[in-house]
Formats: sequence, C-alpha cells, structure tokens
Amino acid sequence: MKTPFIYLDYNASTPIDSRVVDEMLPYLTRIYGNPSSIHNQGVKAKEAVQNARQQVANLIGANSDEIIFTSGGTEANNHAIIGTAMANKVNGNHIITSAIEHPAVTEVCKYLESRGFSISYVDVDKEGVVKLEELKKAITNETILISIMHANNEIGSIQPIEEIGKLAREKGIVFHTDASQSVGKIEAKVDQLHVDLLTIAGHKIYAPKGVGALYVRNGTKLSNLMFGAGHEQGLRPGTENVAQIVALGKATEISKEEFAKNMEQMKNIRDYLLEKLQSLNIKFVVNGNLLKCLPNTLNVSFKDLDANALIYKLRNSVALSAGSACHSGEVKLSNVVKAVLTDFDYANGTIRFSVGKSTSKKEIDEAISLFKNYFIRNL
Repeated sequence: MKTPFIYLDYNASTPIDSRVVDEMLPYLTRIYGNPSSIHNQGVKAKEAVQNARQQVANLIGANSDEIIFTSGGTEANNHAIIGTAMANKVNGNHIITSAIEHPAVTEVCKYLESRGFSISYVDVDKEGVVKLEELKKAITNETILISIMHANNEIGSIQPIEEIGKLAREKGIVFHTDASQSVGKIEAKVDQLHVDLLTIAGHKIYAPKGVGALYVRNGTKLSNLMFGAGHEQGLRPGTENVAQIVALGKATEISKEEFAKNMEQMKNIRDYLLEKLQSLNIKFVVNGNLLKCLPNTLNVSFKDLDANALIYKLRNSVALSAGSACHSGEVKLSNVVKAVLTDFDYANGTIRFSVGKSTSKKEIDEAISLFKNYFIRNL
C-alpha cells in the first residue's frame, strides 16, 4: 500500500482551509459585482470586503480602517518600505533592517540603496535573534525606518519586536515588521508590538495565494506604489479581489478562534518530531532555540548529509525545505544558518521541518520511517 504524501513544509505555504473555500465560493459564482458600484451586487461585495477588513483587524488588534488589502506579503513589504522611504525622505535617508530578512525585504532595501538611501543590516546572535545593542548603535539622526521580521522563516527564531518597537517610538522612527510567518502561530498584536506597519500573507494562514494585507497605523505617512482610483483608503488603487479578500478574512477569523488549540497542537507535533529524529541515532544539531521559536518550526542540520539529495529522493512522499528553499531551488547557506551553526560539517545537511495545524503523529511516524530507510542506504 502506497504511503500518503506527507506535507511538512507549512512555512512555505499552507493548504486552503475547507471553511475558507466555502466562504469565498459565492464571490466566485454569484456575488460578482464591483464593490464600488451602488447596485445590490456592488453593495454585497463592498459589505463582504468591509467584513473581511474587520476580521483581519480583529486578529492583530487593529482598527478596520488600518487594514489595506494587497496581493500578498511581498507587495505589503514593498509598500511598507518604499512607501515609508518616499514619504519621509525629507527627514532622512537611513533604514535599518536585519541580515536575516526574507528577500521581499532585503531586495527592496537593495533597490532603495541604489536610489541613494543608506541601509544598515543588523546581525543576529547564535540563536538567530537580532542583536539589540547593535541595532541601537545603528540608529542615527537620519534613520527614518526600521524593518525587522517578527519571526524568521527558516529557523523560526522570534525577534524582540516589542523592545525594538518601544525604541523606535521613543526615537520617532517608523517601525515595520514582516509578520508573514508569525501571524496565526504566535501572538501578533500591533499595540503590544508597538509597530506602525505589519505584513500579513494569506497563504501562510490557510488562505489562498495572491492575497495579503498591510496594517498601517493611523497617522503613519505612506506614499503610493501605484496610482489610480481611491481604493483601500487611497493607498492601493484597483478593483478589489473580493473572493480572495473574503478568504483572507475567514482565515484570520478561524485563526483567532482556534489560536490556542492550534498553537499547542503544532508545538506538540514539532516536539514529537524532534523526539523521533533523536531516536534515529543520526548526528544532527538543532538550529536556534526552541524556547524562542515558532511552535511549528524545527530546523536541523545533519552531519555529512546532502539535504537536497534527500529531499529530491523523497519528493514524491514528503515535502520539506533545504537551505532557503522558500525562495530558492539551491542549497545555499543562509545568513541565519551561518550565524547559528558552529560546525560547518553539518551545513549542507540543513533541513527545515514546518508542521501545520492538522499534522498528525501518524504522518510524523511515516516520515521518520522514510528518513530511516534513506539514512540506512546513504549514510
């Protein structure tokens, strides 16, 4: 009997929750009006968008008018960083970020650097956490923006966003966090974090790909990336993708309602996975500190293992990521793994396991059996 496919790559993308599909279907089939229209179809579509806006706001403790819908996390990050830079360039040209950000942040910063902005990249410690003292020293009178991810997508390390937010507020600096990986897994309340801008990606929280949101604190100056009509508080022109927005709203509502249960479930399964890996008696190290980590993420490096070869061999049975596989098909040692890994004999054997809210112990057992067979034949 063939083993069912085992998905352990939830940090890359999640399946769409069936309840989310049910919620969005009417807006793909029956309610197809333009939300800007005043007839019945348009009014229903507008009400759906506004309801979704409130659902997203509820998850992060924001006001509904502070939520701007986007095409995903990448657009939200681009708008947060470029929009802030352009709106505040009269006050300075310096931006601070970390050395472990997703390319949706680092590539934006590189672009701004080519346009005359100065970028400081703050390093992380041996647990993959941004060095606060280094960040403090990087601040100058020209600093207009700090952008630090809430949790790292590779090793799951949770960053000291609350402390950075307080510092940014004291200095009058706009503060953005990419919360694509953290929303729905750990608490991400905007007032507690002291953020001005926060990114959400729909496909990380059981909504479809192609939809996301940017939280913009009231009073935060942001220039447009696109120009047209006055949709989304005048910040993001274009007729709203109603079905996708409804889907994101429902996904955030479910996430809020089931937050505690899902968080505990993911942590228990992640810890069970670690126990089972340890039972294989294969040399590996855990990257980062599991006490300061996303509850669903386990990043390990096996000694003398070619992670890409393992993942390719098991590609029809198990979904995993090697290196920075979220955005690259190659095993390339990332900045965060370089920072936390002390023995580089383990480097090419780096694998990220990321479980989901429905991952079962049975699936873990089946995956471990496949790993064991691979190790017996190849190590």
